[in-house]
Amino acid sequence: MDIGIIDYGVGNIGSIERALEELGVTGVFLTAPDQITGVDRLILPGVGSYTECMTRLHARGWVDALRKNVLDGKMPLLGVCVGMQLLSDSGIEGAADADGTPGLGLVPGKVLKLQVADHGLRLPHVGWNEVFRRDSGNALLAGIPDGSDFYFVHSYAFNADNPDHVAAVSIYGTEFTVAVHNGNVWGTQFHPEKSSRAGFAVLKNFARL
Repeated sequence: MDIGIIDYGVGNIGSIERALEELGVTGVFLTAPDQITGVDRLILPGVGSYTECMTRLHARGWVDALRKNVLDGKMPLLGVCVGMQLLSDSGIEGAADADGTPGLGLVPGKVLKLQVADHGLRLPHVGWNEVFRRDSGNALLAGIPDGSDFYFVHSYAFNADNPDHVAAVSIYGTEFTVAVHNGNVWGTQFHPEKSSRAGFAVLKNFARL
């Protein structure tokens, strides 16, 4: 079982590879889209702004390759943190106008800023927070107790068009989506590679899907 970690010039890939190694799974860094054929599934990490990440994906030819292999080829894909946000139709972070920057379009929805000022909370939302399932049958979270803590670093959140695509939520002043699922596409706003036992269970589940 080889999992391709998409390396498009953002951080966080080393910690994901080490987490997979501890699980006995081979993580392969993919620096070019034609390398997808050598792996069984994909992880899309993300650090920085939505617009910056999408610009990098376009520049390196990943957008069309991901859509082809994931939508047409049905290859399993897991987006992590901003990588989950990029699964959406658009995101406003760093965008040139209010319509937002177009995303990968794999899970219908838009990424907007967390509205927490009225609750006296600051952004970014950093630290551990409880996660609650909305889809009890979702295989990505199988065997993980409801209310388990995961580690977050973000200021924006995924607003799914279809509630059925929301696999889990958390609360930071207001409820927000922390995991999405649409067919062979999954995403987590939290960092599973930094979330101790519960996070490693998510990665293990993804390897088994």
